[in-house]
Amino acid sequence: MATAVGAEADEAPSPETLIERARAMIPALRARAARTVADRRIPDETIAEMKAAGFFRILQPRRWGGYEMHPNVFFEVQKRIAEGCMSTGWVYGVVGCHPYEIALFDDRAQREVWGEDNATLASSSYQPVGKVERVEGGFRLSGRWGFSSGCEHCGWVLLGALVPPASEGEPPDMRTFLIPRADYRIDDTWHTFGLQGTGSQDIVVEGAFVPEYRTHRAADGFLCANPGQKQNNAPLYTLPWAQVFIRSVSTAALGGARAAIEAALEIARDRVSTNTGKASKSDPALQGAIARAVAEVDEMEKALRAGFSAMMARAEAGEAIAIEDRELFRYQSSTVVRRCADLVDDMLPLLGGRAIYMSSPIVQPWLDINAARAHVANDPNNMAPDLVNGLMGEPPAFLFL
Repeated sequence: MATAVGAEADEAPSPETLIERARAMIPALRARAARTVADRRIPDETIAEMKAAGFFRILQPRRWGGYEMHPNVFFEVQKRIAEGCMSTGWVYGVVGCHPYEIALFDDRAQREVWGEDNATLASSSYQPVGKVERVEGGFRLSGRWGFSSGCEHCGWVLLGALVPPASEGEPPDMRTFLIPRADYRIDDTWHTFGLQGTGSQDIVVEGAFVPEYRTHRAADGFLCANPGQKQNNAPLYTLPWAQVFIRSVSTAALGGARAAIEAALEIARDRVSTNTGKASKSDPALQGAIARAVAEVDEMEKALRAGFSAMMARAEAGEAIAIEDRELFRYQSSTVVRRCADLVDDMLPLLGGRAIYMSSPIVQPWLDINAARAHVANDPNNMAPDLVNGLMGEPPAFLFL
């Protein structure tokens, strides 16, 4: 659906309807999973179906045809998509959360992205690797960014770079630059052992002009004082942007872990070892590994839901979210992928030789979850210092929280 400038969406589907639509897609996503991996990109029909289902509108402002829903709805949808295909869930999480950040930009930037087609999507790469030159009215941007998931389906990209200080002695300014498809090219570099279907290619920019209003300062996101909040003034858009993004790159692992648990149960139901004659379903070690996976995935999901419920309650009350809470929520998110990887690692070797074939239903989730560990936001070692220092009364060093 493409809506005219500023026009609100028709009545939004309920959260339950959206979550059920995502659950209903799981069989189709599984049927396409092998092709998704082989093609190293999400099929066009999958993107079209997710658009038609309204998934990309969950965090988008109402004034641009979106639903402005609680972030927990978005993450519940993401988990179910990832349960069908973790690459698809990863792309949905990253691309689907960008309407939130675009809503924080100056209104002129929002109009450029959504003015003609409010179903337009954006990919990203926040690595601060770009070369930035100050010019009249904005900046000149060049560079190569990796890991832009789902970029082939998007008309815009969000790229990170450090703006050099305007005066000597001042610190550089971390910003996100919003670039239209005409100003960059996509290089096919994505050859990986997991998350192959995310199509996380390189983005190359060669001297593109970016007006000041098409940049978003990391400091504004940290302080929850963004230009776009003037027009998009719902409590939703007063949340720290980083809290939304970091969850988008951890939540897919929960869906992948649930797929792995289901695969382990499928194999265990009828497997009998040809060497020992023992049935896997009676193996106490395997039972323990599966039970632990079920319990810990449930615990992680509840903790992450509770975190966003607490933040939204504060936002709706017009209150700031305490830094120590933000540090804790960010750390909890950073542990999810590694914990999921450990849980699947424990199950897989107990399923015998059948489980190591590429045709085994547990292998692709195992590969995908382990690949997801590489994202900087999924390394607890990056997040632990701020949490611990915060407990000792020290200010955070990393503003992405």
